[in-house]
Amino acid sequence: MRAAIYARVSTQRQADDQTIDQQITRLKDHVTEQGWMLDPEHIYRDDGYSGAKLVRPGMDSLRDRAAFNEFDVVLIMTPDRLARNYVHQMVVLEELSKRHVDVQFVDRPLSDDPHDRLLLQIRGAVAEYERTLITERMRRGRLMKYKTGQLLPWSHIPYGYQTDPECPRDPRGVTLDEAEAAIVRQMFAWYLEPDGTVYRVAKRLTDMGLPTPMGKSCWSTSTVRGILKNTAYRGITYANRLRTETPNQRKSALRPVGRRSESLRVRPEDEWIPIEVPAIVDVETFERVQTRLAQNKQNASRNNKTYQYLLRGLVSCGWCQLSATARTTGRKKKYHYYVCRGHSESLRFALADRCTSRFMPARQLDDLVWQDVCDVLMEPELIAHALERAHGGHWLPQELKSRLQGLARAQQQLERQKQRLLDAYLAEVISLDELERKRTHIDQKTKAITIQHSQLEATTAERLELAQVATSIETFCAQIRPVLTEASFEQKRQLVELLIDRVIVTDDQVEIRYVMPTRPDGPQVPFCQLRADYRRDVWRYEETWL
Repeated sequence: MRAAIYARVSTQRQADDQTIDQQITRLKDHVTEQGWMLDPEHIYRDDGYSGAKLVRPGMDSLRDRAAFNEFDVVLIMTPDRLARNYVHQMVVLEELSKRHVDVQFVDRPLSDDPHDRLLLQIRGAVAEYERTLITERMRRGRLMKYKTGQLLPWSHIPYGYQTDPECPRDPRGVTLDEAEAAIVRQMFAWYLEPDGTVYRVAKRLTDMGLPTPMGKSCWSTSTVRGILKNTAYRGITYANRLRTETPNQRKSALRPVGRRSESLRVRPEDEWIPIEVPAIVDVETFERVQTRLAQNKQNASRNNKTYQYLLRGLVSCGWCQLSATARTTGRKKKYHYYVCRGHSESLRFALADRCTSRFMPARQLDDLVWQDVCDVLMEPELIAHALERAHGGHWLPQELKSRLQGLARAQQQLERQKQRLLDAYLAEVISLDELERKRTHIDQKTKAITIQHSQLEATTAERLELAQVATSIETFCAQIRPVLTEASFEQKRQLVELLIDRVIVTDDQVEIRYVMPTRPDGPQVPFCQLRADYRRDVWRYEETWL
């Protein structure tokens, strides 16, 4: 019999201690005792991979080779080496069983007996419980070490520091990399110059040919800003500062949230645990830089409201799907544009590409969109027409009611046929076989009519809901219409933020994506809170204008 073996350890320390080699040795001995054949290519191992996840290179190779029928039996020490999650265990066992591959556990042999299967389920549940318990104990142990200053919170060593290779997480082994520390001090000094900005610092570092902390040739503004804001450089770092949660932000309004299943959020400051490290800059310099960062953020072009841009923050480029920022140019500051972020130098460095879309004249675009908003609000039948088109036709309450009545009459007729059929059988006019055959035929018709009735009722409810939506939209338009002609810029801006999701410009084409409130409290809810998932208190449709 052709055999394969699988071994796994959870941590790198277990791998370094060669506990996985002990598993492989025992599994090889068992193969020899059984007289089976073991090809060295069929020794699969996962060093330092958690059993809580099913995606492991060794396990993936094992499952791939099993699909080609390269072995007949797989040996594993215990079920928890296969997976810590019972569901994962069942997935792999069922998959291998379909490939006609037997799985045997050396330390805990199982058979097809129901008691053994029950025992496997219990052991899988216990393994999952043990993993949760271990995770909680490790979390509390880390917090205790953080509080006593015995453990560093760094997953990556900050630029300018180095740690003891023997104890990389020990705060007492942290020292300065003098060459990198000098660059960090220079970065703080450059930023405090009169014309210092994050972008200028990044450009000077790139022009000097200095590699980034990740070894790249181009410094990004986010890397520089991260260094300038890192409290470690003033002599203190914080543990328990971040927590993971489901991501809810997008890089662009036209792109999905992202592939990552978790994102980081800052905890309340009273939960942070301070840990002392060697300082690179003094506290005064660090605080001056933080003040300057806050001021520059306040005065940044994206937050500068000196010029009135009606669609600020709502315009996107149709080519690269990035947002467009407002920009004023010219000696007398008389030219106003929306410019795709793909034109910026920092993005060009990061993406090795540059968007070739044209600058969008701001005043023309603002006037075009505002005129369209007025047209929509002055003529709500446009919205009703788009709503009908989006949902496949006109609302026909009378026709739907007539069809429902017809289905009800058909159901009553089928019930009468079943009763007459039963009377005929009791009168011995037809046989039992004939009764069953005809009754089955009637039941099939009844089932089909019942399904049609359910579908028609759902359609009727949808049409009624759409009619209510149309009525509420018309009411909203009637409330807003009187202020359109005399609206100030601030009022126009509030209305545009409420009604427009996105304005997408692709050369000479402008696509306006509207969102209409359909509940009384709709106008009070800023759309920035609704944009991610389009909640039920708004209704959305799109129009394209050339």
